[in-house]
Amino acid sequence: MRLLNWLWKALDGLIAVLTIGMICLVFTNVVLRYGFSSSLRPSVELSRLGLVWVVMMGAVVAMRRDEHLAVTEFSAKLFPRAVPVLRRIGWAITLICVSMLFIGAFRQMQANWGNISQLTGLPSALFYLAGVISGGLMAFVAAVCIFIPTALLPKELDLS
Repeated sequence: MRLLNWLWKALDGLIAVLTIGMICLVFTNVVLRYGFSSSLRPSVELSRLGLVWVVMMGAVVAMRRDEHLAVTEFSAKLFPRAVPVLRRIGWAITLICVSMLFIGAFRQMQANWGNISQLTGLPSALFYLAGVISGGLMAFVAAVCIFIPTALLPKELDLS
């Protein structure tokens, strides 16, 4: 459990560092462009790569905290005893969907390791690597939540 807590904190830290990095890159580029008529050419691509990683890792964090958009009023009012079963069915469907994300992103990552960006020198597979990692982490969260619905929720969000 300590390793998982460290993983979730590291993920939050990664998102914060990437967000700060993107802000610095874009701000510096704006100042250089409008103040000095020049720019950092790789900053556009690096900030786009950072945005992809922030979005994908943010989806993992939101899923783990059970903060994704959900409309539960209907099932909670009409079928209160069926809610645990319905949530497990929802997690199973989620597991199938994020498994497809993982497989597709993994195939695209493998296909694009040789495509090197002219501006940054980085492989374009790094965009798809975000999907591979987030798909794997979301599959882990969904699989655990099928069997132990509140296992991965933070203590302040524990519903039991």
